[in-house]
Amino acid sequence: MDSKDPPTDPEKTVEEKGATEHEHTVSTADIDTSNTSDVDERQLIRRVDWRLVPWFSLLYLLSFLDRTSIGNAKLYGLEADLRISDNQYLVSLTVFFISYSIFEVPSNIFLKRMRPSVWFAFLMTMWGLMMMLQGFAHNFGGLVGLRWMLGMFEAGLYRMAYHLSCWYKRSELGIRTALFTSATTLSGAFGGLLAAAISNMHGVGGKTAWSWIFILEGLATIAAGVASYWVVQDFPEDAKFLTEKERAFMIRRLQGDDQFSAAGEKLEMRNILASFRDWKTWFGMAQLMGCDMPLYAFSLFTPSVINQLGFSATPANLLTVPIYAFAAIVTCCVAYYSDKHGRRGYCNIVMLSIGAIGYIILAVSRNAKLSYIAIYIASCGIFPVVPNTVTWVANNFEGTYKRGVSLALGISMGNLNGAVSSNVYRAKDRPWYPLGHGLVLMYICIAIIANALFLYLLKQENARRDRGERDEVIGPEGLVDNGNGRYATVEDAKREKGDNWSGYRYIL
Repeated sequence: MDSKDPPTDPEKTVEEKGATEHEHTVSTADIDTSNTSDVDERQLIRRVDWRLVPWFSLLYLLSFLDRTSIGNAKLYGLEADLRISDNQYLVSLTVFFISYSIFEVPSNIFLKRMRPSVWFAFLMTMWGLMMMLQGFAHNFGGLVGLRWMLGMFEAGLYRMAYHLSCWYKRSELGIRTALFTSATTLSGAFGGLLAAAISNMHGVGGKTAWSWIFILEGLATIAAGVASYWVVQDFPEDAKFLTEKERAFMIRRLQGDDQFSAAGEKLEMRNILASFRDWKTWFGMAQLMGCDMPLYAFSLFTPSVINQLGFSATPANLLTVPIYAFAAIVTCCVAYYSDKHGRRGYCNIVMLSIGAIGYIILAVSRNAKLSYIAIYIASCGIFPVVPNTVTWVANNFEGTYKRGVSLALGISMGNLNGAVSSNVYRAKDRPWYPLGHGLVLMYICIAIIANALFLYLLKQENARRDRGERDEVIGPEGLVDNGNGRYATVEDAKREKGDNWSGYRYIL
């Protein structure tokens, strides 16, 4: 029975209608064919891809390059010139993650309240300025203050994943997220090449090589930030590069994918609080904690690890390039498979297990060549898992504010544990860093457990909905609520309950 038809049996519940109603929400019947029948969907999505993904990839490359380039700068005398100890260097890494985590959720809310083109442009320009000013730091206090400000302004840039979730179906999001997140891996490769090239500017203008790394990369970020005002696209309902007919089509295809809030949603406290009350939010935080700490540890210290295996600064940076290129390929392959087969949790568990093997080898190896090979294996359990986890979390929340806040909380927790990563590779543990490798392995095990439990609980909940245990009562006010809620129409149930609606199925 369609929700628009008068009820033939006032006692009917969604249990009796469940599958039919759910199929209706994903059918083309929801699209107003009188207005959008001539829209070529494939061509439209291809246009959206070109407008969003390449530029977001560039922005994320710059962001990760800026936050991790201090690892490259360290190899060119940063500590000696600023007269800081190894512990002070670790503190300067830590403060970035603390401010990044604190400002993550507020930044996410601002994104929905403000135009993304304005918000992203502001954030990038300001953190580019902080990045550049690091090249003029003279002491520990100046470096720490600038790292704090860098984290504050970079907070919210990973909202690009949330922004993409407002444009694509759940089965389309993974590969797009992986493509721009692969900029993380490319930033590692590009950062090594760039640092090696910039090192030749040592002494120019009275500045050292490490100073020029910060200055030039900061200037590039400022330029990209200014350009973002014109290049970044806003939400589908007001995208200027789409016609009115295409905007309507984009919104309806998202609503057909159980994204009922695609046409817009008011900022209400209940939508934000719903995120904190949802058990999935807390599992998302555990999952991202387990994979983000290894990500930052890998990116910040791989050049140093290779350096301590017997390679000087420039060769150490260059030897990171093939590692990151390999990780980028694996990341995109995993994302493509996950999108096609809808098996995000299974992919995470497999890749994390491979990464664990890599870190076991790193922890016990005392051979430079074996350790270098193990770094490739370890990268498989880090880089593909981060975008796949973010996509998985985004896939299983309906409501733009609820999804945004849940993602922000998960990413905040992940980045807060990045502060741990900046303190575990100590100079006194070189060249094999057993403590660092051991703690990263522990975090990977946490991620495996969190992913396995999340997958199990989602399967259980889907099974309950298949059995009709979550069905609402649909009909006039006189009907008795069965404990799952009573709504006049199915559309009302979707709108009010979001991903708690009985016809909503979680992605596994």
